[in-house]
Amino acid sequence: MKDSAIIVSGGMDSITLLYDKKDEIALGISFDYGSNHNAREIPFAKMHCERLGIKHIVINLGFMHQYFKSSLLEGADAIPEGNYADENMKSTVVPFRNGIMLSIAIGIAESNNLKKVFIANHGGDHTIYPDCRPEFIKAIDEAATAGTYVKVRIEAPYTNITKTDIARRGAELGINYAETWSCYKGGEKHCGKCGTCVERKEALELAGITDPTEYEE
Repeated sequence: MKDSAIIVSGGMDSITLLYDKKDEIALGISFDYGSNHNAREIPFAKMHCERLGIKHIVINLGFMHQYFKSSLLEGADAIPEGNYADENMKSTVVPFRNGIMLSIAIGIAESNNLKKVFIANHGGDHTIYPDCRPEFIKAIDEAATAGTYVKVRIEAPYTNITKTDIARRGAELGINYAETWSCYKGGEKHCGKCGTCVERKEALELAGITDPTEYEE
């Protein structure tokens, strides 16, 4: 039964979850918040939703670019390079981004009589991003249930698994990861050096998947 919405960015994680739960999803929601890579990601989200016959909408959150502080919103040169474990990657946090997006998605879900909202946060996000952690997901799930008539639930099935696990699931589902976008710099090709590029490379390698990504180097 298609009783769910999904927040779908166009990255590896959300596209994998889109295919993983396609039989339950009635609506894909992307958010354009003015990041360096939104313009590269969102077309993939749209393409995959269309391929699966799932309605897709884009919500403009331009105010975040105007008022929020994050290197994701400051141009490609502001993006730090290195592994996600590095302290400098905290600059890529967009404050309470998932909280804002989930709140909007919850309202859209209730407006369409949908009972669930899927989000593809995973275990590798926990160190850097507070609004990807299990305690946050639990709290916003409880808030959504308490604050809606249809008792919308937040489903985050990848919360406690790794990106490598997600890549393995994607391989099982037959996903071509060339049709996804990760790089925070948002250039013509993946830079291969920023945290999300490094994580992407590592996940595909550890999953035993030949990396189809075009990198600058």
